[in-house]
Amino acid sequence: MTSPTASSKPEASSCGCGHAAPFDGATPEYRRILVWVIAINLIAFVVVSGGGLLAGSASVAANALDFLADGATYAISLWAIGKSVAVRSATAMVKGASLAVLGLAVLGFAAWRAISGAPPEGFTISGLGAFGVAANLVAAFLLAKYRDGDANVRSVWLCTRNDVIQCVAIIVTGGLVWLTGSRWPDVIVGVVLAVVFLQSAWSIITQARRERREATVA
Repeated sequence: MTSPTASSKPEASSCGCGHAAPFDGATPEYRRILVWVIAINLIAFVVVSGGGLLAGSASVAANALDFLADGATYAISLWAIGKSVAVRSATAMVKGASLAVLGLAVLGFAAWRAISGAPPEGFTISGLGAFGVAANLVAAFLLAKYRDGDANVRSVWLCTRNDVIQCVAIIVTGGLVWLTGSRWPDVIVGVVLAVVFLQSAWSIITQARRERREATVA
């Protein structure tokens, strides 16, 4: 199968020479994959959020909110495919902003868990983390061929990659909570995951702004 190419025309670079525009997702195959990935995230949100309420975990709460946010933002990505560079970059910036809000929300929840509440249930945390790893590995496998592209396409891959890392960290967190009987491993991992969200948000927004400037110049 051939590698994805951009459906739009090449844009001029700042040096005046032409270069191929990044892949914008405007292929039937990518659209189908995105629909499957949206479904995976919404199903995972229902499962993980239910378990997270029982566990009382900052890291699991972050995971559940991330599944919901991903499902919503991937739907926006699907809508933006084939639109102008201005629309696609604006969509990516909205997704980056929502990811930043999610990161700040998780930081706030982790801070609250640090000063209140009993240790969460370690076994439940690890079980939900394992489920999340399985769901995200399927999504990552489907998206692996589309790691590179414009800000809209790349943001989907970055979110999925972050989710795999996040769920592996949650499995480890559950083990540490079970071994130590302390809430601190859960709080620390919640903070680390929030920082990962914020870093990805910055990366997505930066690329989207750059693409909009380049399109304006071209």
